[in-house]
Amino acid sequence: MKKTSVETAVGVFVLIGMISVAYLTVKLGKMEWFGDDYYTLDARFDSVSGLKSGAQVDMAGVEIGQVADIRLDNELQVAIVRLKVRKGVMLTDDVIASVKTSGLIGDKYIKLTPGGSDRILKSGDLIIETESALDIEELVSKYVFGDAGD
Repeated sequence: MKKTSVETAVGVFVLIGMISVAYLTVKLGKMEWFGDDYYTLDARFDSVSGLKSGAQVDMAGVEIGQVADIRLDNELQVAIVRLKVRKGVMLTDDVIASVKTSGLIGDKYIKLTPGGSDRILKSGDLIIETESALDIEELVSKYVFGDAGD
């Protein structure tokens, strides 16, 4: 009888541990199972070097979403970035999307700068105003090879 109660206690302890690990995996991985509290917007960039899916989208230093997908538009030869933005955040059609770097050699993220228009973007709309990533290697090579002043 005593052996059965010890085995039951161990089983319950292991079950609680597995549930805790599953919960932390979902929370730390920023996965969402219930509902979708986001809407999507697309932005067209000349270059998004270093930006990855899952990168954060910030406005005024506050995370408001994340990069859902990055793909190449074969016709225009530009990068199309799909952004997932929280539903409570209203963005106007003149918002500016910029690829920025956190810190000196940190991760890339999208910074949104609000505009002053009255027209609110809806899910699936395109952000027109964008600023591509600053390519440090390109700037250094221009400086080294004498093209910086041109």
